[in-house]
Amino acid sequence: MFTDWLRKVFRKAIEAIAGFFNRLGVHPNALTIFGCLLQVGVGVVLATGSLRLGGLLLAATSVFDAFDGALARQRGLVSKFGAFLDSSLDRVSEAGVLLGLAWFYMGQPGRVEEMLVYVALVGSLMVSYARARAEGLGLTCKEGLFTRVERTLALFIGLVTGWIVPALWILAVGSVLTAVHRMVSVYLKVRNEPLA
Repeated sequence: MFTDWLRKVFRKAIEAIAGFFNRLGVHPNALTIFGCLLQVGVGVVLATGSLRLGGLLLAATSVFDAFDGALARQRGLVSKFGAFLDSSLDRVSEAGVLLGLAWFYMGQPGRVEEMLVYVALVGSLMVSYARARAEGLGLTCKEGLFTRVERTLALFIGLVTGWIVPALWILAVGSVLTAVHRMVSVYLKVRNEPLA
């Protein structure tokens, strides 16, 4: 998975930056909340129509998602609530960005872009929900190409290049197909197992 590869490549840098936050005494949950607020701020920038700037800010603020877990490990503060908070606010962050983009397109002619943003948002939530529900059943479910990192990268490229509509098509289709992929994967793993 591309996400795991990125973490391996940038592991030392992530650990170093997390160490900086550790020396400042920052709590991992505070860093999670701050990163979420930054991403919602990106959504506000996109809503004003500053799409290229929003893309650059998206890239800059997305890296915060890698630091809170590393910081929690360094401080010995890894907790179930921290993992829950991180996953929950990841969804808020992504929704904030996409809703900002949808707000901008609501003031433009046509409806295709708005619908693509809506499908991309629902698809991204379903990708995450499928994994969470599978893990609740004791299964691993990381299949599929369009995890959050890939979705963020596709949106970033679309925003900074101006190819936003193709990026939205890729996001919408890729997210839905990834959600379906995970559903099929879970089905194949448990199709003959009773619930109880």
